[in-house]
Formats: sequence, structure tokens, C-alpha cells
Amino acid sequence: MNSAQQSILVVDDEALIRKLLRISLAAHGYRVLEAGCGREGLALALEARPDLLVLDLGLPDMDGQELLAELRRDSQVPVLVLSVRAGDSEKVLALDGGANDYVTKPFSIRELLARVRVLLRRPAPPGQLPGTLSCGPLAVDLDSRRVSLEGREIALTRKEYDVLAMLARHPGRVVTQHQLLKDIWGPTHVEDSHYLRVVVGHLRQKLGDDPADPRFIVAEAGVGYRFQEHSP
Repeated sequence: MNSAQQSILVVDDEALIRKLLRISLAAHGYRVLEAGCGREGLALALEARPDLLVLDLGLPDMDGQELLAELRRDSQVPVLVLSVRAGDSEKVLALDGGANDYVTKPFSIRELLARVRVLLRRPAPPGQLPGTLSCGPLAVDLDSRRVSLEGREIALTRKEYDVLAMLARHPGRVVTQHQLLKDIWGPTHVEDSHYLRVVVGHLRQKLGDDPADPRFIVAEAGVGYRFQEHSP
């Protein structure tokens, strides 16, 4: 077995879902581990140290949100929640609780595989964050706080830049409204979602980003925003 092969732990009580994911992930070169309940999944996550955890929330012995909270005390493994729970409150709770992404059932295996690839991309080591984030035709210079689109500089306000930079630092990952408001406006403004909507609207206008067919900023309704990845 290739020592560089990435491993994915699937924690789901539905045997058919585990089988589908095992076949699909293995076909793309991943090593797949499985658990049918929360306690078994938590123990395996801490012992085997997989590269990614795919987590169902409706487990027979413990809630997936509880498993996530326990896991985050000892591990920062990327977690992709895969759940039938489609409510905004569940998504926000999971993402704010440490999940890296959230996909609802029924799901597209192609979309899930794409999100898996995003989460498994190795981040730059601490202290080695690049000075410029290049996302297709868009470049965000973290040192000078300048943004250019297809080589042309785009004038942004401070808040517009801060929102764009925070999203661009986590391409492909959902950043919740709560996270954006807390980090950029401060903890007293976490309920002021209209501030964020206005800033995102202005950003889209300046970037020529159609919300119906976005190139850069994708809205996860009622949850937050995700920066669209571009192939190199």
C-alpha cells in the first residue's frame, strides 16, 4: 500500500451509505475505514488518525454533534458532515462546532468527492501562509491588502476586503455568518446579518459576480458563504 495514501473514516449507521462511500472513495484511491456508531467512530478517529472524517449526525448511541465536540478536544482532523438534517440551525451548529463542511442527504457523489478533495489538500505549514492568494483570475494580496481581478486592481472598503480575505483563506469551505460577523464586526454584532449581506452584495458588484451563477462567492442559504475554488 502506498504510504502516502490518504485515509477517510466514514461514521454512519446506514450500511448502504457506508458501502456506497467505500466503493466510491476506494475507486479514487482513498483508504476507507468504517464505523457504524458514534463511540466506535470516535475511538477509531483518535486511534487511527485518518486524514478526513465523514460524519453522520443521526447515530444510534450518541448524536453526531456530541461526537464532534468530543473529537475537537483532541483532534483537528477535517470533518465533513453528511446528514439528512437540512435545517439551517443544524448546519450552523455543526460548522461553528468544528465541522469543516456540511452536505445533506440525499447527495451527489460527485459533489461529495469534490468537497473531499478540497478538505484533503494539505494546508501551508504555520507561518508559511502565502502573501498572495491566487484564486483563478482573482488575486488577494494579504500583505498590502490589495485585490486584483484579471490584473486590474479593485478598490474595496475595509470590510469588503476583510470578508473577501477571510473567505479566500478557506477556499471550498463554508464559513458561517456567525464566524464572519464575530471576527470582522465583533462579538456584539453576531446577529447583524444584514451588515454581511450588504457587504457581500457590494463585493459581488465589484467583482462582477452573478449570485445566480457565482464565480467566487457561493451563498449557503441561511448558513454562510463559501469561496469557489478555481483549478490552477
